[in-house]
Amino acid sequence: MTLQSGQPTNASNSITIRLKLGHETQILAKITTTVSDLGGNIGAIDIAKAGKDYLLRDFTIDTSGEKHIEQILDGIAGIDGVEIINYSDRTFLLHLGGKIEVTSKTPLKTRDQLSMAYTPGVARICEAITKRPSDAFKLTIKRNTVAIISDGTAVLGLGDIGPEGAMPVMEGKAMLFKEFAGVDAFPICLSTKDTDEIVQTVKHISPGFGGVNLEDISAPRCFEIERRLQEELDIPIFHDDQHGTAVVLTAAFINAMKLIDKKYDDLKVVFAGVGAAGDACTKMLLNLGVKNIIGCDRKGALTRDRDDLNSAKRAYAEITNPNQEAGTLKEVVRGADVFVGLSAPNLLDEADVAAMAHDSIVFAMSNPIPEVMPEIALKHAKVVATGRSDYPNQINNVLCFPGIFRGALDCQASCINEEMKLAAAMAIAESIDDEVLTPDYIVPSVFNTEVVPQVAEAVVEAAIKTGVARRTKSPHED
Repeated sequence: MTLQSGQPTNASNSITIRLKLGHETQILAKITTTVSDLGGNIGAIDIAKAGKDYLLRDFTIDTSGEKHIEQILDGIAGIDGVEIINYSDRTFLLHLGGKIEVTSKTPLKTRDQLSMAYTPGVARICEAITKRPSDAFKLTIKRNTVAIISDGTAVLGLGDIGPEGAMPVMEGKAMLFKEFAGVDAFPICLSTKDTDEIVQTVKHISPGFGGVNLEDISAPRCFEIERRLQEELDIPIFHDDQHGTAVVLTAAFINAMKLIDKKYDDLKVVFAGVGAAGDACTKMLLNLGVKNIIGCDRKGALTRDRDDLNSAKRAYAEITNPNQEAGTLKEVVRGADVFVGLSAPNLLDEADVAAMAHDSIVFAMSNPIPEVMPEIALKHAKVVATGRSDYPNQINNVLCFPGIFRGALDCQASCINEEMKLAAAMAIAESIDDEVLTPDYIVPSVFNTEVVPQVAEAVVEAAIKTGVARRTKSPHED
């Protein structure tokens, strides 16, 4: 059901309304009809309490947003025999007090347990680690813990909202780490945008973590922060906005190419958006064997003779656009085999997709509104993918980062290198059997439980092969 505005209802905008109802005939039908007519989607109706001459009922309703909620409440309030007791936003309720907590792995119910977990027994563990610092991976949470670091300057769809505003996103990320890969991750949002301060802060807290996931830090600072941390620390540093997106896009690209009769080095690939994600995606496709990639910003194609490029864009132009094709996005996308959008909504129309090469591939990943809507792109493209969960082929980073960190932690990798990222992309792609591969099924579901272990195994193998793994056996074999 949708509101007249066309915005879809969904659980993220759902509410629970408690109503006091008399025993009038058809009163329940009047409520459900009113909600339905207003575009709400009733998910559940429960009896909270029954009285002699009334019922308290809880109605769970998916809406499209705050204005829609007001319309539904006004509509229900206008029904005779109905009293609104209260209503609650289910998403806000889920976030009350935060979404994660710290729990102990062992009980502390006796003096013996306390003496081993804390003083005096803990001193022996401290001394052992002091003598051999690498034992921190075996005897502390470092073995299975990742720091999620953000300054809140580039939160998806929200922009620069600050460290406090970014916390719910980072908490959600921690939940994904735990639920999908069993990794303990903790959100750390920093009240500084200064590159030096961020680098120093992460270095100072690094002894307690086995890896660092950088998140929602704006470009171009994110490039320097990642580079410096990789150089100065000996634990994996992974900027998910860059490399997570690149890994999953590459997996989708690998499978999409299996459905068309074209070779990597014959392709023309056009990117809209050459920020952090666009840069990383480009480099992974180049490593895969694609030769002709053209990146576009708001002014058009990046060429080496443009004099308005910053240092990051200039470096991008040096490794792309071999034919120095110039023009606007709409001009250079003509004849392209692949379009990758990591930029802004509605950049392309049907005519633009029609002007692409036969059997084209469109990855329109701007959220929540893609560069071109799938229903439009599919009129001409062979394969279409987005970042949205309500269309087939969702390019979702959760397919990548849990498994990558699971593997990196298991082998105590000192970094996450290009070989490990490509191995992860291959594992994600191979999680779909070629026999069931179709244009609307090129990436696995985020709830496919086989993906994380397959990615982790591939990452461990690549880490060992490239010499960055500090252990070659399971951490459970200590």
